[in-house]
Amino acid sequence: MLEELDIGHKSLNVLDALSSLEAGISNAKKNNLVALKVVHGSGSGTIREAVRAWGQEQEGRFKAIIGGEDYNMFNKEAVMMRSELVDKKDKDFNRKNSGVTIFWL
Repeated sequence: MLEELDIGHKSLNVLDALSSLEAGISNAKKNNLVALKVVHGSGSGTIREAVRAWGQEQEGRFKAIIGGEDYNMFNKEAVMMRSELVDKKDKDFNRKNSGVTIFWL
């Protein structure tokens, strides 16, 4: 299952956004989800950059971290992650949406 966590539309500062992300990842793993789609918005890019940098710092914790602009049928990791999903409906797939990042758990 692909669950969505919206941290981009709550007027959070970077530290609070990352705290919400950490809690969301922990809950998603506890619930045995396949992936977590984090909506951080496009805006200035500050939260997007922080989310992706945080993910990269967590080396080995995720199968992949897929930026929304790379979340398409030509991205091997995106296709492999989606093959694990029961419900493959996702409005952001193939849309080059830089306002989301998918964490493949």
